[in-house]
Amino acid sequence: EVVFLVDQFGYRTAIARLGLNGRVDYTDRNLIEKWFHTFKMRVDRFHNSWVGSRRGARKWVEQFVHYYNRQRPHQSLDGRTPAEEVLN
Repeated sequence: EVVFLVDQFGYRTAIARLGLNGRVDYTDRNLIEKWFHTFKMRVDRFHNSWVGSRRGARKWVEQFVHYYNRQRPHQSLDGRTPAEEVLN
């Protein structure tokens, strides 16, 4: 279901529909901030390897997500990948 966020406090309705309380959990936010920082660094480094299309960019993003979650060891997880952390 698509939820449109609108002015006039419409975001509160969207938050309620998603079962969220509207409060920021900084622990979760820090994790996504770290992921996004790493993602931006990789984009800056490898953007020249993209084939000049949306499909090429989508494929690159899919490969990055696979690498980040299944191959790249994370210091915060004692050298394990997120996939290993979830499965164990």
